[in-house]
Amino acid sequence: MQIIEFFALVFGIIAVYFNTKEIVWGWPTGIVGVVLSGIVFYDARLYADLSLHVIYFVLGFYGWYEWLYGGKNKSELAVSTLSYTSIFLLSIIGVAGTLLIGYFFDQYTDADLAYWDAFTTSFSLVGQYMLARKKIENWILWLVVDLVASGIYLYKGLYMLALLYFLYLGLATYGYLNWKKSLYQNQPA
Repeated sequence: MQIIEFFALVFGIIAVYFNTKEIVWGWPTGIVGVVLSGIVFYDARLYADLSLHVIYFVLGFYGWYEWLYGGKNKSELAVSTLSYTSIFLLSIIGVAGTLLIGYFFDQYTDADLAYWDAFTTSFSLVGQYMLARKKIENWILWLVVDLVASGIYLYKGLYMLALLYFLYLGLATYGYLNWKKSLYQNQPA
């Protein structure tokens, strides 16, 4: 399982790096990493994370399409910000998802750390949607999710995945700074 975990790490880092630089190849690279991570999560009985990666697989294709054709007149999508209403609604979705997913996995499976796992699952879905729509706030959310995920993986003894999510913290910071430059360059004068 360690070799699969290692390649999940490699593909994950490459995908997020591409995303920080707004390189569309981050999406297909990420899809490969998602499949490999899903195998590891199944073996570790982290079912919420496994479910998340099934959805990531689908969202990978959505994000790939959106980045290429989600802008005006089917053009490349530009970095933008969320409205306050969107931030509120996405936060409510994240909290509700955490409670529902956590309850389900706590009551009906042998899942470990059900609510913590559900938190990273629910808010990762929100973050992935924001990433696919090129919303700059996705990077701030990823900082929180990656910090919690790193702790979960350390606790579970998944050291390469813990390292991956720790590295994601740095990449999220880098992504935010790069996207901030892009955001200001795309604003009308």
